[in-house]
Amino acid sequence: MSRHMPEKIAIISDSHDNLANIYKMLDYLKKEKIKIMIHCGDVCAPSVMKEIADKFDGEIHLVFGNVDGDQEKMKELAEGLNNLTIYGQVGELDLDGKKIAWCHFPWQAERLAESSKYDLVFYGHDHKPWEKKIGKTVLRNPGTLAGLFAKATFAVYNTETDKAELILLEKI
Repeated sequence: MSRHMPEKIAIISDSHDNLANIYKMLDYLKKEKIKIMIHCGDVCAPSVMKEIADKFDGEIHLVFGNVDGDQEKMKELAEGLNNLTIYGQVGELDLDGKKIAWCHFPWQAERLAESSKYDLVFYGHDHKPWEKKIGKTVLRNPGTLAGLFAKATFAVYNTETDKAELILLEKI
């Protein structure tokens, strides 16, 4: 999928069924008119994945994490949702001239970045917000939306400015 308009993209990871934090993030996205979400895995329950899709007025692009429970059930539920695409282990998207990939694991993200095929690679798993550059590729982790082992965070990437802002959930 390729688009040519400036977009803000929500980058989410490790939401771990924390509905209170998920609802707070969704309210923020609605207020900011953000219509694209990339989820780097560990939604956890298929019912929570469906709840996010039902409440988000935009596109969701999801990869699986290591604690995403019933992946077959998640795929089955996704078939009935027109705003959710599940990519399996690695997602790819062309957006406003940026080639973007995302996955769950840091080691996998590093490998994707080292391939030099992407402008941006997003990942999760370790719950630590992080940013570094490998060659031409910017590697970013939005942290944990659930707030497990770290403060609850997500990121908003702006294709026009080519910058990502880390959003601390307790500040919104």
